[in-house]
Amino acid sequence: MEPSLHRLRLLRELERRGTVTAVAGALDYTVSAVSQQLALLEREAGTPLFERRGRRIGLTEAGLVLAGHAETILAAVEDAGHAMESARAGVGTTLTAGVWASVATTLLPAGIRVLARDHPGIEVRSRELAPEDTTGAVRDGSLDLAFVLDYSSYTMARVPELTRTPIAVESLHLVAPRGSIDAGEVALGDFAGKPWVLAHPRSHFGRAVRLACREAGFEPDIRHEAGEQSTALALVAAGLGVTLASDLGLGTSTADVDVIPLRDALTRTVSIAYRERDARRRPLQAFVGAFTEAALGLGLDAAEARPVSR
Repeated sequence: MEPSLHRLRLLRELERRGTVTAVAGALDYTVSAVSQQLALLEREAGTPLFERRGRRIGLTEAGLVLAGHAETILAAVEDAGHAMESARAGVGTTLTAGVWASVATTLLPAGIRVLARDHPGIEVRSRELAPEDTTGAVRDGSLDLAFVLDYSSYTMARVPELTRTPIAVESLHLVAPRGSIDAGEVALGDFAGKPWVLAHPRSHFGRAVRLACREAGFEPDIRHEAGEQSTALALVAAGLGVTLASDLGLGTSTADVDVIPLRDALTRTVSIAYRERDARRRPLQAFVGAFTEAALGLGLDAAEARPVSR
């Protein structure tokens, strides 16, 4: 049999994700397209690769064997591409990065400027995703790398195949309507009875802030849920509550709000995640170096970042 790399990639993702729907969503295909390609792969193999297990599709023994070889074959193809990338020695290379809103509006432009100055042959493309979704996209090869977060009150789950290099530490600040707080520094517990504007608890940020509030002895009274930091700041400016915002998040807009340091320091570490097997790629190393410099230029010191375990 001579299966296409495309179909082998679909098989690998089915083994990882468990459902055709999940594979289609991760790779931006329709469910019917994925099903058709997997059916073609099964015909090429000449033996059953899949079996129904309730509503899910599982791999037969033959399917598992082929999926294992698919992983090896796809890795070899990627290694060949990276070897050619190194051989070209500076000829154009493209990296696709996963970003979220506050990185896209502040750190991304600054980092691309540094990279263009020092490595003009490297082109960066970006894709905005929720911070919770970026590591999965790096793991399945949809992205070369992604920005990820760890809060001092809540760390992100590790993905075994990925390495994470910290590049900066941000502080989180209390944000209140202009003129509503007369203090140079506040404690989180001072706002136990105030209305809050906060992201959904399923988001990494929303959960981290809720945990910090609980550690301070209260459950925040959330009147408005807002996923984007710029939206939250606009609602605070309208007098509808208080929120927390990071250094990068404050780069969007601070009009009509007061930003007040927290006495009980709350921080988050910004890291760049990439696959372990890609760690020696020169363009990727150049990207990490450029964005570390850019973060420093924005006042976010990478030296303060603690190493993140794999």
